[in-house]
Amino acid sequence: MSWTKKQLIDYAFNELGLSSYTYDMMPEQFEIALNKLDAMIALWNSTGINIGYNLSDINTNDINQNSGVPDFMNEAIYLNLAIRLAPSFGKMVMPETKINARQAYNQALNKLVKPVPMQRDYFTPAGAGNRHYGNNNLFLPNPVDGLEISNSTNLTIEKS
Repeated sequence: MSWTKKQLIDYAFNELGLSSYTYDMMPEQFEIALNKLDAMIALWNSTGINIGYNLSDINTNDINQNSGVPDFMNEAIYLNLAIRLAPSFGKMVMPETKINARQAYNQALNKLVKPVPMQRDYFTPAGAGNRHYGNNNLFLPNPVDGLEISNSTNLTIEKS
């Protein structure tokens, strides 16, 4: 079960040492944190790191909305959010937080990366040991296209 956006923001505040002040914070400060969270995830999306985050609607901007991210991304999100929030709240980021944020981000990326299978040339000879009964094809089958599309993505290909 993924965390809510408020939980991610609360953990980021906790990392900055502001956890005891979260009850005293104004709603505008939570809105700033939510906007920075959305901006950070939008930046990650623009670089091809799509983690399923539910971006906030400008009209509703619900902080208690489910984030939609997998659990292994939570630490990377709240640590990096803490780094982005620190200047807005007059806090210094501890070096350990920066190191942990980078490590969590890299580990999350490693979990998200799917290696592309090795492709062979169209004219790779099958060799003597690869003859199938009834099929005297001298070449191996064509390589598989590495492009994958999820159900939520539409792809249109125009022939020129």
